[in-house]
Amino acid sequence: MRQPIQAKVGDRVPERVIGPVTQTDIVRFAGAGGDFNPLHHDPEFARSSGFSGVISMGQMQAGILAGWLSDWVGVEHLREYEVRFAVPVFLGDVLHLSGEVVEITTRDGVSTACIALGVDRAGETVVKASAQAVVTAA
Repeated sequence: MRQPIQAKVGDRVPERVIGPVTQTDIVRFAGAGGDFNPLHHDPEFARSSGFSGVISMGQMQAGILAGWLSDWVGVEHLREYEVRFAVPVFLGDVLHLSGEVVEITTRDGVSTACIALGVDRAGETVVKASAQAVVTAA
């Protein structure tokens, strides 16, 4: 097992850029997760539902964000993960993942970081999230 990362308030998760999102990305995620809602693969259905085209499933962005965070803190140290979807993600969107340690608390000798996370496209937030992870306080 990896040791917890050393962190302090203000530390930023190394940023990552994903995309542009393709239909193949969405179909692969649908196959892995079993979400075959036509909003994610049928352009006519998506338009008839009020969207300009197919949309990615929110869980795809949540999964990308969780994997990226786990790469940094180690999945074994992740204690809590909460996601809010703000707007849909469309084909061609380029996603920018960001995160920052906003608080560290220590209880019974265990330090836990509260990490504010986000996914943006062209300056617009598409996902807001937060996580709690065990760290070594710097």
